Amino acid sequence: MTNYFLGIDTSCYTTSVAILDEQLQVVADCRRILIVKPGKRGLQQSEMVFQHTRNLPDLFTQACLKLKTPICFKAIGVSAFPRPLPDSYMPAFLVGEGYAKVLALSQASPLYRISHQENHILAGIRSASGPTASSFLAVHLSGGTTEIVKVTKTLPESQSLSIDILGGTQDIHAGQLVDRVGVLLGLPFPAGPHLETLAAHSHEQAVKIPVTIRDCSLSFSGPETYIRKLLSQAIEPAAIAAGVELCIATAVAAMIKQAISQTGLTEVLLVGGVTANQYIREYLITQLDTTGLAKLYFPEPEYSPDNATGTAYFALLNQ
Repeated sequence: MTNYFLGIDTSCYTTSVAILDEQLQVVADCRRILIVKPGKRGLQQSEMVFQHTRNLPDLFTQACLKLKTPICFKAIGVSAFPRPLPDSYMPAFLVGEGYAKVLALSQASPLYRISHQENHILAGIRSASGPTASSFLAVHLSGGTTEIVKVTKTLPESQSLSIDILGGTQDIHAGQLVDRVGVLLGLPFPAGPHLETLAAHSHEQAVKIPVTIRDCSLSFSGPETYIRKLLSQAIEPAAIAAGVELCIATAVAAMIKQAISQTGLTEVLLVGGVTANQYIREYLITQLDTTGLAKLYFPEPEYSPDNATGTAYFALLNQ
């Protein structure tokens, strides 16, 4: 009999349910992006909780139908808080955690709680088949996080990760910059894929947007202010969109170089929705991987944004 492992993640903008089998293959990956009204730049926590509460039963049904047989999960994993810190809390994650607790109790399955950030890192490791080193760097770029961290795999029997923050944004996140500029350009929210499409053929005309990086830390509020000024100068939206991609890519490349210099670690995993951007990926590969400065690991683009495969993978690892 095949054993299956369930993962649940209820983040700021996506409800996710995933099922893995014992061979680490994704049996089901069901997600639903939360609805943000046109012109808005985000959701209140109460709105997130409401939408996750409505989405989870439907997504769980979709996931289980892919198995076509009644199932009892060998183990269940869930993102229960944003980051692996004692005071890390966000109401949106309570929805997924509560759902996971009920399922675990009803099926007498063990439940494993991890952070949303650990979920991203584990989803990346499973998809990219690395990094393989016991310690490596991870870059997490999304609408709610922009960090570079040192990840250390702890004792095999615990299958957990130790995460130390090396740097990141001092103000708004990379995904927030993309979404805020996207809204200003009249793009749907979340703006990432739409901004990438708009910028696709305009990188030679990309506007140069200044950004400051110091000691593995950066600031995107300055670039946002600069872009707002550009919008009053009748510059082509595509050139601004390409400039945003270039700004983020150059900032992240510099941040990684500083972290490598600081730690000596050269294996780098890149996760989060912003790292699904093909231009940013290619820029980083050219600047870091091709030059031999680092070995970069990217998950498949569909596993860069929010998904629950990392929590399912964590549940599997702990069996």
